[in-house]
Formats: sequence, structure tokens, C-alpha cells
Amino acid sequence: MAYYIISDPPLVTGPNPQTAFPLLHYDRLCFLNNIITRPNIEVGDYTYYDDFEDVHNFEKNVKYHFEFTGDKLIIGKFCMIASGATFIMNGANHLTNAISSYPFAIFQNGWEGAMDGKEYPSKGDTIIGNDVWIGYKATIMPGVRIGDGAIIGSMAVVTRDVAPYTIVGGNPAQPIKKRFSDDKIAQLLRLQWWNWPPELITRHVQALTSGDLSQLMGE
Repeated sequence: MAYYIISDPPLVTGPNPQTAFPLLHYDRLCFLNNIITRPNIEVGDYTYYDDFEDVHNFEKNVKYHFEFTGDKLIIGKFCMIASGATFIMNGANHLTNAISSYPFAIFQNGWEGAMDGKEYPSKGDTIIGNDVWIGYKATIMPGVRIGDGAIIGSMAVVTRDVAPYTIVGGNPAQPIKKRFSDDKIAQLLRLQWWNWPPELITRHVQALTSGDLSQLMGE
């Protein structure tokens, strides 16, 4: 008599977040945290960047990001960043409450003391939440905080913080609508599905791509 061992099916946990290029034979979409080289940029797992030419353009599009300014660009998990998205950092800031906004000190030759006892304005770190979609050629200004689940329209210029699960567009970007009711947004923020282990996310991908939050609330 023959005996057969029936094993459990292999555990499927989605793509490996440590894979730089998760789409087979396609190198213009990357899991971003695998190609970042700057220590002052932090990116969570599964966040991807899609570029029409070269994914390494991402760091070129993080502008005026000097080490001496000390600010960071922090991006959460499962974000979707389209080609040409640009992040303006605090190194772009000039004086606004002085007679002149010209950066005399950087040119030295007798002007190096122009900023003694003064500081250039800084709005702190730029922080992008989780599950944020940033559209084509959108621009994020220094110190902006974008909440979880927000959507930034194509070519929007974001000068102010964006609330969670809010769609914004335009220049300067303005709220267009909330994606869900306030109650459902509060539930989603408590749920924080992006922090679930991969096998739990895999088990619930159908629910995550639906509008029925009740399927997830028992987790």
C-alpha cells in the first residue's frame, strides 16, 4: 500500500520588499527603499517609485537636500509615487523677513559673516504617511506632512499639510474631497493595515481592494 504525505500549501506572503525591481523584466518601477543612497531619506517597505526613464531619478528630484540643513524626507509603507514627483527640501529656503533674501554668506569674500547670529528658515522634516498616492509631477514643499491614505493629484503643488485620506489637487493644492466618512477614516487609522505581517495582508487583499471595511475590523 502506498502512502502519500499531504503537506500544507506553501505560505504566500506577497512580493519580497527587499527586491529592487519586483515586476519581472521591468526596471522602471522599483521598491524605493532598495535604491536610496542618501542617509537623510527614509522609505518604508513596499513603497514604489515608477519613472518613465530611470528610477534613480528619484533622488535627483529631491531638491536642495543638503546635509548641513539636517532635515529628512521620511516616506511610509505602501506608497505609490509617480514619475516626476519632486520634493523641495529646506535648503531652498531664503530669508523672508530681512531687507534682502539674497544668500550673501555662501559667496564668502567678505560676505561670510552675513548670517552671524541668524538662521535660514526651516520647516523641519517632510513626512509622507503610509498608503499615500503621489501623482505625476506633483511637488511637495519643505516641512509638509501628508497623512495616511491621502492622494496628491498630478502636478499639484503641496504647500500645507494634508489630512489623512484626503484628495488634494491644484497649485497651491487644495482639498477636493475626503475618500471616506470621518468615522471610517478613524477606523482605518486605528487599523493600520500597513503594519500587518505580510501573510495577514495577503489573506485580506480582496478586502483591501474593496470598500467594505467590516471585513477587516476583526483583525
